[in-house]
Amino acid sequence: MEVIMGHSYIPVTSLSSGMGQEVRPDIYCLCIQVVNVCFIGNPAQPHDWFLIDAGMPKSADEILSAAQSRFGKNSPPKAILLTHGHFDHIGAVIELAQHWDVPVFAHELELPYLTGTSNYPEPDSSVEGGLVAKLSPLFPNEAINVGEHLKMLPADGSIPDIPEWRWIHTPGHSPGHVSFFRNEDRSLIAGDAFITVKQDSLFKVLTQIQEINGPPRYFTTDWTAARESVKKLESLKPSIAVTGHGLPMLGEQLSSGLEKLANAFDSIAVPDYGRYVEALHS
Repeated sequence: MEVIMGHSYIPVTSLSSGMGQEVRPDIYCLCIQVVNVCFIGNPAQPHDWFLIDAGMPKSADEILSAAQSRFGKNSPPKAILLTHGHFDHIGAVIELAQHWDVPVFAHELELPYLTGTSNYPEPDSSVEGGLVAKLSPLFPNEAINVGEHLKMLPADGSIPDIPEWRWIHTPGHSPGHVSFFRNEDRSLIAGDAFITVKQDSLFKVLTQIQEINGPPRYFTTDWTAARESVKKLESLKPSIAVTGHGLPMLGEQLSSGLEKLANAFDSIAVPDYGRYVEALHS
């Protein structure tokens, strides 16, 4: 484990780090340490693709290399789409937006954290969970300033230049958290609305053992909203899901696991105690 303070902090690395997986012909998932970024677009159309999320701090070179391998040289995405602005999802966003000179889209409620206006609430190290939760005070929560590249997602749920996909507001883990969904084949990019690994367990993070869980506990501040977001996504009956943490999941494992999480969210996802749990029971 390497710990460097500030925006250079890099948490524990999983066995999947550096591994990419094509989950659809036009959906490629790349694991960077313990978080996933997605490349959306057909490699045969190298000027018509999108990057979802921007990985850990100091990961720009790795993302650029993977993009070049998949889409060729001098093939920037049309835009970067953010599920939310936590440090492990925006680590390279400023460098990438400047390098490619492309817009960065996020939900209106995430903009304060991406314009240098407001810091995120501090992570909750007191929350019920394993070693990763205890280490969470080391995780950066400071706002960044994406600058002129930052744009607000359209209010109607559409995404510019990619009409087959739509964004869905799935708050709870953060106020402006969104997920991305394609109706045609029910593909879901869920961010941290739910994840496919028990993120607060160091062993499971290392090994990437698959199991559907709620959002990472140490950063989730609104458990009521998080519950409703999971129910919203389960109602879509996704056929495949790429989450912010954990391996992509599909088929019966996904449908049964997501249904179980939606029906028993409080017992599976909500911690027994923690700073942000009290509001749920008040």
